[in-house]
Amino acid sequence: MDDGTARSSAHSGTTGTATTGSGGAAHRRRGPDPAAVPPATGAAVMASGIVSIGFHLTGFDALSAAALWIAALLWLLLAAAFAALLVGDRRGWTARARTPPALTAVAATTVLGVRLDQLGRTTVAEVLLALAAAAWPVLLTSVLRHLGRRLPGGAFLICVATQGLAVLAATLAPHTADWLARAALALFVLGLLLYLDALFRFDLRQVTEGAGDHWVAGGALAISALAGSKLLASGVWSGGAHTALRVVTLVLLGLALLWYAVLAVAELTHPRFRYDLRRWSTVFPLGMTSVASLSTSAAARVGWLDTLGRALLWVAAAVWLVVAVGALRALRRGRPGPAPVRVPDD
Repeated sequence: MDDGTARSSAHSGTTGTATTGSGGAAHRRRGPDPAAVPPATGAAVMASGIVSIGFHLTGFDALSAAALWIAALLWLLLAAAFAALLVGDRRGWTARARTPPALTAVAATTVLGVRLDQLGRTTVAEVLLALAAAAWPVLLTSVLRHLGRRLPGGAFLICVATQGLAVLAATLAPHTADWLARAALALFVLGLLLYLDALFRFDLRQVTEGAGDHWVAGGALAISALAGSKLLASGVWSGGAHTALRVVTLVLLGLALLWYAVLAVAELTHPRFRYDLRRWSTVFPLGMTSVASLSTSAAARVGWLDTLGRALLWVAAAVWLVVAVGALRALRRGRPGPAPVRVPDD
């Protein structure tokens, strides 16, 4: 597949549904069509899950529980659609697996796992880690093979999915063994390399023109900082290694906050008020920057980051509410996302 086809695949996956050249299988299928659930819907799980985590960290347990229920229900819907497409339409599944939004399946699973671990559901979180770890190499390899140039913010999902695994692995390490923390460190480093790759491919015009997923450029650094804070808190490293991790984590969070400021200014100077499914990919980085600040404050012992994280959480919650209202209105009009785009075969 050449760069032009790869760009078409990446954009179509980010904007909504992807269809294959043969539509007969979809027409013959009875019951709900899995193609009606775009891969990018996984960002709604990620957004709801990270807001739930933030509310838990700040003591708003009722709000946290409500967001968790929404995330869990959406995750079950996506998992069912994922499995149905894999069994009933292998070509359709393969077409979706070529696009960066397919990696939201991995990231959403890890975010849900972290939240369930906070509730003491460690065994369930371990199962989710195993599921995400099994899907990650398949989807990442497929996406990397089809990436082009001048891509939207969804390209950074190659980093987000990898760092999501690092976060969940590091979170579970104190319950299991040190090897899981070391695996998390390897994923953390790989995620940073993948971020650089995505940054090279990112179309900077998306900062002022993007439909929502351009925020993942900063969100990917925020989840990297969160992974670093979890590695710090694991207790596996000390001395120089611990100091190096602390410095890297603070630098990553600083860069994430810089992206946050740049993207916020771009939103004010180039307003984009129309609802788009990709706006869930705005909510997730907002929430992730908040949670990364809260977690880094505790792990690196930087008190003012806690205050910042609490303030950013309410921004994320407000935007979550606005996007949720937009999503409900779109569903009532029968347009949950952008129009499907045909994904060419190789």
